[in-house]
Parts: sequence; C-alpha cells; structure tokens
Amino acid sequence: MPTGRSSTLQDPAEIRTYKGQDRALRADRLGTAGLLLSVLAASAPLMVVAGVMPTTFGVMGIVGQPLLFVILGAVLALFSVGYAEMSRHVHNAGAFYAYIARGLGPTAGAGAALVALVAYSAMQVGVFGILGFEMSGLFATYLDIELSWWIPALLAVAVTGALGWLKIDLNAKVLGFLLLVECVLVVVFDIAAIGKPAAEGLSLHAFNPETLGGAGFGTALCFCIAAFVGFEQSPVYAEETSKPHIVVSRVMFLAVGFVALFFAVSAWALTVATGPSEVVKTSAEAGPTLLFQLTESRLGTTFTDVLHVLFVTGMFAAMLSFHNVVARYAFAMGREGLLPAAFGRTNAGTGAPATGSLLQTGVAALVVIAFALTEDKAPADPALAVQPPDPTTPVLHLFTWMGSVGALGVTLLMAAASFAVIAFFVRRGTAGAQVWRLVAAGAAGLALLAIAVYTVKDFGVLVGAEKGSALSWVLPGIIGAAVVIGLAYGAVLRRSRPEVHARIGLGNEAFRLDQAAEATPGD
Repeated sequence: MPTGRSSTLQDPAEIRTYKGQDRALRADRLGTAGLLLSVLAASAPLMVVAGVMPTTFGVMGIVGQPLLFVILGAVLALFSVGYAEMSRHVHNAGAFYAYIARGLGPTAGAGAALVALVAYSAMQVGVFGILGFEMSGLFATYLDIELSWWIPALLAVAVTGALGWLKIDLNAKVLGFLLLVECVLVVVFDIAAIGKPAAEGLSLHAFNPETLGGAGFGTALCFCIAAFVGFEQSPVYAEETSKPHIVVSRVMFLAVGFVALFFAVSAWALTVATGPSEVVKTSAEAGPTLLFQLTESRLGTTFTDVLHVLFVTGMFAAMLSFHNVVARYAFAMGREGLLPAAFGRTNAGTGAPATGSLLQTGVAALVVIAFALTEDKAPADPALAVQPPDPTTPVLHLFTWMGSVGALGVTLLMAAASFAVIAFFVRRGTAGAQVWRLVAAGAAGLALLAIAVYTVKDFGVLVGAEKGSALSWVLPGIIGAAVVIGLAYGAVLRRSRPEVHARIGLGNEAFRLDQAAEATPGD
C-alpha cells in the first residue's frame, strides 16, 4: 500500500516497528454507532447549550449564534472532505500528527504530536473545573453538604482513569447512553421553547446575517468552534474500528452534520424562548443559569432537577471521550518512539492503551490539585484586604483557560491537516483524481487558519482577562511552545535517531510495510 514516502520500503531497518500484539490496539471493537456516540460525547451537548450559548449571547452580544453554527458546520464539512479521504489511506491512533507527518514530513508530525497531546489534555482537564463547581452546588442544594469543588473533581479524575483502562466498546456504551439522555432532554427543551415562545413569537431573526455584526464576532467564532470538537477524533479509533476505510469517514460527516443542526436549532430555541431582542440582555443577566430558568418556567422543577444531574453526567462523558483520545495519542507516540516505549503498549486484558491512560490521569490530577492549592491560599477573614476566592473561580479559570487553549490547538491542527492532505496526494501523484477534495481542503485550511488568528488576537476576551493582562499571550503561548518544542524534537530525532524519525506517522501502517519488506528483500 502506498504511503506517501516511496523511499521507505527501500530500507527495511527504517520501518520495522512491529514488536508484538501488545503494541497493537484491538481491532473490530467499534462499528458506526459506537464510534459516532464516542466522538459526539466530546461535544457535550448539554454543557454547550447551558454554558457556551448563554456566554456567546450575553458576553459577546452575538444574536446570530444559530447562523454561526451553520457557518462553522459548512467550514468543517469542507475540512472533512479531505480529512475523510486521508482516513481511507492512513489508519493510525495518532490521527492528526500521523496525517501531518505523511503530508508535511516527520518533523512537522513531531510538532503536531505534541500540540495534539497538549490540546486534548487541556480540554479534558478544563472540564474538571466546571464539573467540580456544579457537583459542589448539587451537594449544597440537595444534601445540604458544603463540598469544595476539587473533591468531586479529583473523584471524577479517578473514575475517568479507571474507565480508560477498560475495553473501548464498554466505554462507547457508557458514552452512548449518557449522550442519548442529554440529547433527549435538550430536544424536550427545544420543543417546549418553540411551543411557548416569548412575545416576539417564532422569529427567524437569529438567522439574519446582520445579527453576526459587532466586535464580539471573532471571539464568538473561536468560542463556538470548540463545540464541534470531537468529530475530528474519528480517525483516532480507526485501528479499533470494523471497516475503518468506510466507517471513519461516514462517522465524521454524520458528526459534523448532527452537531451543526443540533446546536443551530437549540441556539435558535433559546432566542425564541427569550425573544431575539432580549436574548443578549437576558443571557448577560442569567449567565449559565439561563437554560435552567427557562426549563423551570416551561417544564417544571422536576425536569430542571434532572437537567442539573444530567449536566454533570454530560460533562463526565466529555471528559471520558477526551481521556480516551489523549491515551491513544500517547500510545501512538510511544509505539513510534516519540515517547518512551512503555506508552506504546496496551493492557493485555482489555487492549486499552493503559500507560497513556495513566499518564493523562496523572496530568489531570496534578492540574486540579495545583488550582485547588492556589485558591486555598486566599485568607478567609473578610476584614482583610485580600478576600477569599470567588466560588466560580474553577469555572472561570480552569474551565475557561484550559478549554480555550485546547480549542486553539485543535483549530491549528485542523488547519495544518488540511494542507497536509493536499501535500500527501500531490506527492503520491494522484492530485488530479482528487482535485475537488484538495480544493475543499485548501479552502477549509485557510478558513481555519483565519479562525486561529482571530483566536490569538482576541484571547484576552476569550478567557476574560483584563486589558494588558499577561494571560492574553501566556495561555496561547502554551500552544506556541508545544509547536516549537515539538519541531525542535523532530529535528533532533532526524539527526540523532533517523530510524525513529523515519517512522513518525507510520503507526499501524508500518506493520504492513514490514510484511512487504520481508516479502521483497531485494527491493
């Protein structure tokens, strides 16, 4: 099978990566439904409707948020055209960095590998803040127990880590169940909102392009693209999927279409329930409680209480989804020599990338503990000049900071992958046959690059930092540092360990290359 690096087969020493079944993920574990539910869980529908949408309306003043989801859906569908075609030729748990390595070269792949590890890890860790805050509120409201946010957050870290050791098909069932319940509840709200609109009635004003104007457009664009994160994870599970050349691309398009339609309708339902002319003001006043206030008045207390509980389980599903992705990226990197070999081994009983799962569990625990210790340093005496920390700090800091860093990283990876797709097929000499896909990939790459530029430009607004705050460059600098360090590491490998450098991005494909090299030793 062609690889995009025709010289690889000429030197069998460069491609010998097969070291036994403990270096291979278990095949045929996921079908279309299991894979679709696994990747959609990362989008956390209830968290987006309750958290992202009110923020985009209230803080950024964008009434046309429903239209924004449609536009982003179109951009990401264009991205998926080339990305899906690439998935038919490359099956590797390190999807983004493998594609970039195969198109733009192994050194670029090394840089992308570190960015992927940092970005997805940041997105997973960020959710622990809002989950801890919400669970603390549930304990206080329903059990009259005062519980620090970091206690349930650390408990969630432990449970997520334990599930990360289990079979991916079992994980898919857990994710699928939680996702379906979330979606049903949001659909019930949508129907209730449309059935009982505000004074302006069933207005379609939110789909008017004029509603996208304003200074907050760039920030809203960056904020909303994070809601789509998950669909691009499909190729990560290619080695564990039955018929990956068919299922992976199918799931990508299904996921993009579902997310765009689901969130566009739900954002529109919020404008209908409050009125397009009032949605910005109402969202600014209510914040993350907007959805719960609207369900309370339309569907009653019991439904709202259930929604609060499912809000937590939805966040847990997103954390588990991100955890699985990080573990597989670490596995792919360990298998190819970018990380120590121990990361490239699977659990003998479940076939899960156990060491990678353990790594992400440790990272998440350390970050949560660091935020908890920092906040606990604030004195509790109200007479002092320095007041105790705001109880929403985990949401405003851990969730917002890490989520924004992760979204920037994934956006850059998608842009780079788009250009890598073009280079891959040009190198193979098949650009003519793929011309319309390459045009789509190029258009998507430019659009995603523009979104990334907007993200960096407005990062201070995105994370709620004051004007002139160091956070506006320190936080995006995390991704910048990952790019530089990853590229430097790739350059070092090229000089010091050329055999490792040569197989970056080959992954499971290298098993077939080994067989081909052994079958034709004279080539």
